[in-house]
Amino acid sequence: MKKRLHVRGQAYANFLSKPTASYLLILGSTGALAGLGLVMVLSASSVTSLSESGNTFAIFLKQLLFLAAGILISFIAMRMKLEHWESLARLALPIGAVALILPIIFGQNINGNRNWIPLGPFTLQPSEFAKLALILYCALQLRKHLERKAKGLQSNAIGMVSIGTVGFLFLILLGRDLGTAIIVAGIVFGMLFISGIDLKVLLSISAVFSVGGLALAITNPARLRRFSAVIDPFAPEVYKMAGWQPAHSLMSLASGGLFGVGIGASKQKWANLAEAHTDFIFSVIGEELGLLGTLTVVFLFATLIYAIFRVAINTKDLFQKYVVTGIGCWIILQVLVNLMTVVGIIPVIGVTLPFISYGGSSLVANCLAIAFVLNVARREPDFKAAQLARKTAK
Repeated sequence: MKKRLHVRGQAYANFLSKPTASYLLILGSTGALAGLGLVMVLSASSVTSLSESGNTFAIFLKQLLFLAAGILISFIAMRMKLEHWESLARLALPIGAVALILPIIFGQNINGNRNWIPLGPFTLQPSEFAKLALILYCALQLRKHLERKAKGLQSNAIGMVSIGTVGFLFLILLGRDLGTAIIVAGIVFGMLFISGIDLKVLLSISAVFSVGGLALAITNPARLRRFSAVIDPFAPEVYKMAGWQPAHSLMSLASGGLFGVGIGASKQKWANLAEAHTDFIFSVIGEELGLLGTLTVVFLFATLIYAIFRVAINTKDLFQKYVVTGIGCWIILQVLVNLMTVVGIIPVIGVTLPFISYGGSSLVANCLAIAFVLNVARREPDFKAAQLARKTAK
């Protein structure tokens, strides 16, 4: 037994030492998450689809269309010259600003947030693409910062990214989307940390933002009720209001056991668990696939994040390194916030689970971000040499 485990461990170590390992890990984990997402969207949305359109597959078919669009866009983006990405980064700030202003002017109010634009049978959430735009902008600014320092010039990394970051946060909060604002602030925090900014300075800034976020929550009755629901979602005074979603999310997770009740057999999705196919799809996974299903999802995300940061460490170009790091921070924060919401650690703030939750804007934006990482990975000299050796061997 020990010998067999040693052989397997050696095989995994050999795989991870290959130049193509990160690329394959990202491709495999993303594909597995997106595939599982399709299955779970079909299961979790069937009741809602039937009641809203009379067709059990309506929401699933939209998600399938979104995934097809995401794959097509990713195929193109993965082959774009990195110089074109840099050119896009120079326009990222105005493009992102316009994307965030449009919902404020023409947007549709959903659950108190005004960050969706209706487009016929679909809705577009520009803030998902604004996240990537801000990452590109910050990466370009941080590279300029290090180049200035290398020349002996004075430069302040926080000052160089603050205009775009504060502007984006202001527009996001104007649309009353606190969840996206938290993700955006966290992404910039991570990128600044990687750039070598003193941790004490970053913690001081995060403390200021935390106080501001808390003030926004306390001054809003609806958000304040959500905080109360975290303490005890089953309390009579909050259960039928802010406590409903977290309470039924916990019921859903608890009833799944080790192996789950089976795909399609969830009881909580029958009008009890609101947003079952979006924000709380992980709860349905826990109910239908059990603890093993939830651990599989966590493992796939851990694999994806590990591989993304491997690419960031290996690449020598500063712009690419910062963009890949920002994308890694984006995935980490989005996953953590969603999972902590589902298990009742933090209030419900409306953050989806990447590649799994229903949502065209989120899915396509996530696919585009992963395409950039794959673009960087496949252009590394070691990767090219490995591919050339493989072709020669044939």
